Amino acid sequence: MDWNKEILENNFTGKFFGHKIHYYPETGSTNDDAFSLGITGAQEGTVVIADSQNKGKGRLQRSWHSPSGANIYTSVILRPQITTSESSRIPILAGVAVAEVLDKYSPGKIKVKWPNDVLLNSKKVCGILSQVKITPKGIDFLVLGIGINVNMAHNQFSEEIRDSATSLAIETGREISRLELIISLYENLEKWYKQLLQNEFGPVKEKWLELTPMIGRTVQVVYKDETISGTATGLDEDGSLILLTAGNKEIRVLAGDATIKR
Repeated sequence: MDWNKEILENNFTGKFFGHKIHYYPETGSTNDDAFSLGITGAQEGTVVIADSQNKGKGRLQRSWHSPSGANIYTSVILRPQITTSESSRIPILAGVAVAEVLDKYSPGKIKVKWPNDVLLNSKKVCGILSQVKITPKGIDFLVLGIGINVNMAHNQFSEEIRDSATSLAIETGREISRLELIISLYENLEKWYKQLLQNEFGPVKEKWLELTPMIGRTVQVVYKDETISGTATGLDEDGSLILLTAGNKEIRVLAGDATIKR
């Protein structure tokens, strides 16, 4: 076991993120836990970490396989002074922060895929899920959930995702300290979060565009029963993916599953 609550608390003492940690050997979903804490008034920067989840959440109501002793499952409460439409910038920011940290383990092999996946050698190594609590006055708080496949073995992935998902251990051939990784993750997330609040979205967007293989490629986006295809040309200020479709029509897509067409 490479972490426990005492070690985590000592490492996050005095930090913006992690000044209050809720650690669970097992929980349903760290996002659910953080959301409940947010409703009761938990401070910004409150972090939830679990060794395993039995109801892990992915995007679009999907489940996130969450075995014990292998990966990072964590969520943090944010209370940014931003508009509701600007909240979709947060997963983009998180993707950049995660990608920078993971690049230290696999230099040059980490990419980001819109809207909130981090890829290693073109396979998914991290998923990001944000949930927003909105009041009539605007955003009350936002929960940012991050799941990183760290030491998961190939045979631990379900057959349906075995060819499209990977872990740091699989790709590097060595076991990774989850403790060191999560400390670096929250330090880097703090850097980018403050960057966003102080300097708007520009620096975040610029870095995301550097890290993605999608720009200039033909992309298909599926959301519910609708499918849209076009050439990805950039990100809008709210984090939308900009596509140039047939007839040179420019559209902005705010949600969906995006795939680069080969």
